[in-house]
Amino acid sequence: MFSTEVKVRVRYAETDQMGYVYYGNYPTYYEVARVEAMRSFGMKYKDLEASGVMMPVLENHSYYLLPGKYDEELTIKVSIPELPKVKIKFLYDFYNEEGKLIHKGETILAFINMETGRPVRMPKEMEEVLSPFYQ
Repeated sequence: MFSTEVKVRVRYAETDQMGYVYYGNYPTYYEVARVEAMRSFGMKYKDLEASGVMMPVLENHSYYLLPGKYDEELTIKVSIPELPKVKIKFLYDFYNEEGKLIHKGETILAFINMETGRPVRMPKEMEEVLSPFYQ
């Protein structure tokens, strides 16, 4: 299974009046983690789109366990639990600076041909890079 870690620091603008990460900001963190995870295995989302494939989000699930707080550096462990086909699932585990699990998330995206708007299989280049993680 592919997995990596991404760090984000909670900015003031991302918090609510209590100094906690506003719940609606977690999907933005998912996107940061997802894009950086792809970059870590050699796929830039920008290049994927340039090749004519986009990845819209089909599902988004969030589980709030403890608050993330202003100025904390959060570690997001992002993983792809199974080799993608036409859809790709990302899992996100958020840890605070004390190493406590504070949030869990999941997104499912589809590979879509930008010209036709129809689903397509994962691009071959991506499959070649990810396949060894699922042997």
